[in-house]
Amino acid sequence: MRTKFLIPFMMCGLVWFSSCDSETEGTGTAKMEVRMTDAPGDYEEVNVDVRSVQVHKEDTDSESGWMTLDHINPGVYNLLDFANGRDTLLASASLPAGTISQIRLVLGDNNSLKLKNGDVVDLKTPSGQTSGLKVQINAELKEDVTYVVLLDFDAAKSVVARGNGQYNLKPVIRTITQAIAGGIKGKVTPAEYKPGIYVISAANDTIGGFANENGDFLIKGVKAGTYTVKFYTENSEHDKTLENISISQDEIKDLGTVDLSHE
Repeated sequence: MRTKFLIPFMMCGLVWFSSCDSETEGTGTAKMEVRMTDAPGDYEEVNVDVRSVQVHKEDTDSESGWMTLDHINPGVYNLLDFANGRDTLLASASLPAGTISQIRLVLGDNNSLKLKNGDVVDLKTPSGQTSGLKVQINAELKEDVTYVVLLDFDAAKSVVARGNGQYNLKPVIRTITQAIAGGIKGKVTPAEYKPGIYVISAANDTIGGFANENGDFLIKGVKAGTYTVKFYTENSEHDKTLENISISQDEIKDLGTVDLSHE
């Protein structure tokens, strides 16, 4: 096999967003990231102990409908660290495509408030410590598309003084769901060529994968933009390049059948 074919794929883990892996057919799932940001509040710190993130796929509130996200970054988060457009990744997972009705943050016991005078007091979360903090979301997840759900806390409205030097956490949270990456799929013929496939941006960033034994390919995690798609085979006579392939952030672009037999 040619050196130009091997070396770029060995290095493709260094480029943006995606590794060398690709799927060869629709997976029936979408990828979702849950991130947290904040509107400023009049405190030094608002610390929230996040233990788990769950989503609900049903219209009812049945416990059987809740799913825990696989990849969670548990810990105590100071909401004020994520003001002015900053955010942080709480959890991510591959989920069945379809509607997500709610999201729930399950909190631990280490929730606190640091006041302007330096005093640190407990934040009481009567509902959050048992069933979790529930937020309506009603987002539609398309197959193989990557989404971000942004939880926008309003720290000023979420902290409620009880009048006796104690404070409750009653989160006011706005949710924003956005598709951030689509993909490219298709079929090559003849299938036995099993080409490597590069998806190259105008800035020369590259992700890629391979067609399977049937010639099918699916490369996910492609951000919105215009790309060059190159097909590399062991025999360079069968290489092919497609220019100006436009991808939106919420679609899987179908290139149809790509014939390599005359290239």
